[in-house]
Amino acid sequence: MYAIIDIETTGGKFNDEAITEIAIYKFDGEKIVDQFISLVNPEKKIQPFVEKLTGINSKMLINAPKFFEIAKRIIEITEDCIIVAHNINFDYRILNIEFSRLGFKFNKATLCTVELSKSLIPKLPSYKLGKLVKSLGIPIKNRHRAFGDAKATVLLFKLLLDKDTSKKIITQKIIDVNGNKVKTKFIDVIDQTKPKTGVYYLHNNSGRVIYIGKSLNMRKRVRQHLLGNDKKSLKLQLETKSVSCEETGSELIALLKEMNEIKKLSPKHNKKHKNQNLKFGIEQGIKSNGYNYLRISHYHDEVNYIYTFKNINNARKFLLKKSLEYNLCLNYMGIEPDEYECSNYKLNKCLGACIKNENQKSFNERMNNFIKKSHFNSPNLLLIDKGRRNDEKSIILIIDFKLYGYGFADLNYQIRNIETIKNIITKVNHSNYANNLVKQFIRKNRLAQIINLDDNA
Repeated sequence: MYAIIDIETTGGKFNDEAITEIAIYKFDGEKIVDQFISLVNPEKKIQPFVEKLTGINSKMLINAPKFFEIAKRIIEITEDCIIVAHNINFDYRILNIEFSRLGFKFNKATLCTVELSKSLIPKLPSYKLGKLVKSLGIPIKNRHRAFGDAKATVLLFKLLLDKDTSKKIITQKIIDVNGNKVKTKFIDVIDQTKPKTGVYYLHNNSGRVIYIGKSLNMRKRVRQHLLGNDKKSLKLQLETKSVSCEETGSELIALLKEMNEIKKLSPKHNKKHKNQNLKFGIEQGIKSNGYNYLRISHYHDEVNYIYTFKNINNARKFLLKKSLEYNLCLNYMGIEPDEYECSNYKLNKCLGACIKNENQKSFNERMNNFIKKSHFNSPNLLLIDKGRRNDEKSIILIIDFKLYGYGFADLNYQIRNIETIKNIITKVNHSNYANNLVKQFIRKNRLAQIINLDDNA
């Protein structure tokens, strides 16, 4: 659980400042579950430049509560929480000053969204809150007021959680700051897992991710792991101390996220992912006589194949099926040597390219129709699917026929602006398996909307 905080102060001499406004949003990683917002009577003068910046003046604070009157509420709402703020050193220092004046020691684990943003979204021109959220398409109202800045920080932090593929934030989240203790009762762990579509992470006692999985019902799948009697489940039960989960809404996002994070984190109990089992791919070329041709070659992940396969027999069966479907010559499909007329010609399923009875233009047109259906319809696409809430969409970005990354967007502005899309997207390394996975969802019409970005250029 997180307590996302923003504080406005009187300004003045270092460590002599006092709070004029405080906003705290209690955040469970997906939604705000509690909040506390209040003006505070600082019992001292506000610096003129601070009045001008925040719009808060002494007259507004005459009847506001003093800090000692709200201290109990602050302690209650931040209990068992990690304190999160944009420039945490400032807000946490001010809180400690105020509590120390009351003779109370305020000691919490902290996270800074400035540092997290620099780590997870590098090379942005500015990490000041106003400029940062603008570059990410995050709305911010009532700038330099605690409740406005804190609300924008909640949305920023939610985006950072999505982009945290190394799980540095989640690891801190599951560890209790008073002794690194985590719950060990599986029934409690299962109950805390949502029965929603997403990706779940099993952690050991130190918070390290030992297994990653995806499911349309995360609670059901985690229950199978932690209550099952099969060999794999028993191994996981020996080491699992806690579970964290990330709802995705979209099944495709869950599949891509699982694949990306297994590759990045290499959890102890995950086997090699499916794309590492690919052995062969189908490549396209042009012969010296001008006819397009295909060939089966050994798989290399950096090559953008038309299709990929685990074994050569499946590749050959696929090409044979497509040759009959499109009346294509087996010599140019890489199935038979090009010295003689092909078997399809004898069956009247080839129009004679193998014996030069069909011209290049006619043959290449049918070959290209087959290949076109094997690629994305356009080099640059934005795929839109359902998100985690009704007011959110999941997005997948295709650049130059390759999967660029995935993410979530709340606003139409975020979806229309390509630079904003790139900022909020979690990038993935090129993978033929991931590309083919996305193509399957497109072919089966399992996505809500597809936007051709070249049409909007």
